[in-house]
Amino acid sequence: MREQRVQLNLEETGQTERSQWVLDSPNPPPLWKKLLSSVKETILPHGNKFCFSSKKKTFCGHAVSFLKCLFPILTWIRDYTASKFKDDLLAGLTLASLCLPQSIGYANLAKVDPEYGLYTSIVPPFIYALMGSSREIAVGPVAVVSMLLSSLVQKVEDPVANPLGYRNFIFTVTFFTGIFQAAFGIFRLGFLVDFLSHAALVGFMAGAAIIIGLQQLKGLLGISHFTTKTDAISVLVSVCKSLHHQITTGEKWSPLNFVLGCSFLIFLLITRFM
Repeated sequence: MREQRVQLNLEETGQTERSQWVLDSPNPPPLWKKLLSSVKETILPHGNKFCFSSKKKTFCGHAVSFLKCLFPILTWIRDYTASKFKDDLLAGLTLASLCLPQSIGYANLAKVDPEYGLYTSIVPPFIYALMGSSREIAVGPVAVVSMLLSSLVQKVEDPVANPLGYRNFIFTVTFFTGIFQAAFGIFRLGFLVDFLSHAALVGFMAGAAIIIGLQQLKGLLGISHFTTKTDAISVLVSVCKSLHHQITTGEKWSPLNFVLGCSFLIFLLITRFM
C-alpha cells in the first residue's frame, strides 16, 4: 500500500513538472551556440571512448581520436571481415550496373561529356567510404541538380557557341559546391536543415518530379526540336508547337516512340505493386 502511494506521488510530481515545462518552455539556443557545439563535436567528440576529456592522453592520442572522428572507417575497419566484403562487393556490382548508365544520363542533362558523369559516380563513393557514417545514403549526382545546373549556367555561357567556357564554368560551380558540402560535413552543420520548412521541402521534391517528368516528353513523343528551358509552361508550349509543326509540315514522326515508352511505363507501374 505504501509503495502504491509513493508511486502515485511520483506520477503526480512528474505530471506537474511536465505541465510546468509545457507552460514555461525554455527558449531554443541561439545559432552561434549550435555552431560552437557542432565544432566541438568534431574536434572534441563526446559520448565515446575516444573523447579528449581524458588528461592522460598524449598528443598522438588526441590526434588519433580526432582522425577517428573525422574518418569513421578507422573505427569499424578492425571488425571488417571477408564475409562482409563479399556482401559489399555484390551490393557494389548491383548498384554499379544502375549508377553507371544513370550517371551518363545525368551528364547529358548537364550538357557535359559522358565521362564527367562517370567521374561523379565513381569518385564520391570512394571518398564517402572514408568519411561517411551512413550505410543507406546515396552519394553522387541527381537529375534535379544536373538540370538546374545546365539551365542556370547556359544563361551565362552557351554550351554550343562556347563549349570550353561552359565546361569550365560547370567545373567552377561544382568546385565551390564541394567546398561548401565538405565544410558542412566536417563541422557537423546538418542542423541547418531544421531551418527549412516542411512545406518548402515538399514543394521542392514535387516540383523536381514534375520537371523531370516533363523533360522526358522529348523522348516519349519523339520530338526533335525541344526547348532548353525547364519551367512547365515553356516545356508544354514547346511540345505543342513541335507536334503541330511535325504533323502539319509532313515531317517524319513515328508514333511508335509513344507506344513503346508507354508500354515500359505501364510495365514499371505494374511491377512496382506486384
